[in-house]
Amino acid sequence: MNTVTAAEYPIPEALKGRVDQMFPTLTLAQMERIAAHGQIRQVSQGEVLFVAGDIEAPFIVVVRGEVEVFRATGDTENQIRTHGPSQFSGEMNMVSGRRALGTARVVGSGEIIVMDREHLLALIQTDSELGEIIMRAFILRRTGLIANRTGDAVVIGSLQCGETLRVKEFLTRNGHPYAYIDLDREDDVQEFLDRFHVGPNDIPVVLCRGELVLRRPTNEQIADCLGFNDAIDLGHVRDVVVVGAGPAGLAAAVYGGSEGLDVLVLETMAPGGQAGASSKIENYIGFPNGISGMELASRAYNQAQKFGAQFAIAKEAARLKCGQTHYSIVIGNGTIIHARTIIIATGAEYRKLQVEKLQQYEGLGVYYAATHMESQVCGGDEIVVVGGGNSAGQAAVFLARTARGVHLLVRSGDLADTMSSYLIRRIEETSAISVHTNTELVALEGSRHVERMLWRDNRTGSVESRPFRHVFIMTGASPSTDWLDGCVALDERRFVKTGPDLTSVDLVAAKWTSARSPYLLETNLPGVFAVGDVRSGNIKRVASAVGEGSIAISFVHRVLRE
Repeated sequence: MNTVTAAEYPIPEALKGRVDQMFPTLTLAQMERIAAHGQIRQVSQGEVLFVAGDIEAPFIVVVRGEVEVFRATGDTENQIRTHGPSQFSGEMNMVSGRRALGTARVVGSGEIIVMDREHLLALIQTDSELGEIIMRAFILRRTGLIANRTGDAVVIGSLQCGETLRVKEFLTRNGHPYAYIDLDREDDVQEFLDRFHVGPNDIPVVLCRGELVLRRPTNEQIADCLGFNDAIDLGHVRDVVVVGAGPAGLAAAVYGGSEGLDVLVLETMAPGGQAGASSKIENYIGFPNGISGMELASRAYNQAQKFGAQFAIAKEAARLKCGQTHYSIVIGNGTIIHARTIIIATGAEYRKLQVEKLQQYEGLGVYYAATHMESQVCGGDEIVVVGGGNSAGQAAVFLARTARGVHLLVRSGDLADTMSSYLIRRIEETSAISVHTNTELVALEGSRHVERMLWRDNRTGSVESRPFRHVFIMTGASPSTDWLDGCVALDERRFVKTGPDLTSVDLVAAKWTSARSPYLLETNLPGVFAVGDVRSGNIKRVASAVGEGSIAISFVHRVLRE
């Protein structure tokens, strides 16, 4: 094979001022501390140290010589980076235990320090200086890979296909770099589609690791192919299993991992939950300029992994088995996960409107998140946002930047009862936003994509029809508790009852045997806790959810000592 070596991938413009942090040069003292955790090896010209697709590629520090990292595409080797003396390889996959995105090869004979993932995590957790240097470099490198679309996945799709948006959202919110080929804009994709026998009903297609062609894949199929969960042993009993990786679940993972617990988090979609789809959170303490839900989730996710918490992505809890010595959770594929304690953090989903054909248009004009991805789809159009809470307000303000106009439909007569005052003022000061109180969406029309929508003024009964193609639905919340039936006490709205809200009847029904009363966030099952939006009586604020997640860990310690 004749190999053509391309130039290194460029540093994205936003990261050019941080190159020294992306690719730091270590001091002699730092190198010595790393050597104490790893092994020193002599290496020769051309020696391959790991290959793209390897599970848990080693962490490599160059002592003498050079190590180049590249991705091979056909006969072309696209260099990602060449590491010289006192520099190190790797990015966030080394922390999460996912497959290597590139191949590492020695340039000239030399000497390296090699360390496996277990020892790397120990180093990051115990040496604060090196931990900060390595984690910052890994995060920035992952950011660069995403910006350059340098990864092991290629998505081929069309924004006229709702499933394409789902696949892109899944990869984006999980921070996995991918390339995207838009069938609506590219002229030369038909030859490729014919070569792989891909037809219109197969879209979207995901090319996975250059080996597999996934047609209309589920999130779980994508996660399995890309090796999201390869490093996770689902067989042994965990100290605590956290179900759901929203703000509450992420906080529990960070505090549980940092306090030495064996933590596994099960997440159906991606870290962040409903908050992760928020365009901007401006009232979370410590971020005076606000922070996007995805960025907040990403930081917490990286932090939890740094402390050793593991995340099983696209693994949905299907049923809780509660009549055993250890609790068990059955996930979608039938695998059983055992735990000494459980934290339920499955949150709540936006309530589906009783509008005909709503599900048919999901991803094709109907959306439940307002991020940069959705804003690109509907930029320049007039759009509708349905809801009167903070999520709807944040979406309206964010989308008003790119939309020609935003119509906010609110069922009640006043925003003040459900929305923070700062958001109300922001909406009032944004000329592109029109607020329609006492108004409900009643119908959607269109062939494949939404083309027209109708809303009703509940005061007069009049119905208005508008030729709008995009509606963002952020109304109410339905708790994700169906998998708990028969085990955990729920209130009349199916939120999980905890602590003082539990009645003696609830405890008798669960055969509560402990001499103590349930802890503040504990359900009627000893050692099973509920936090965040899934809990009855919750305060719908990110800070509150984070607080509950951290508090639950203190109760987990008490239960494990009992």
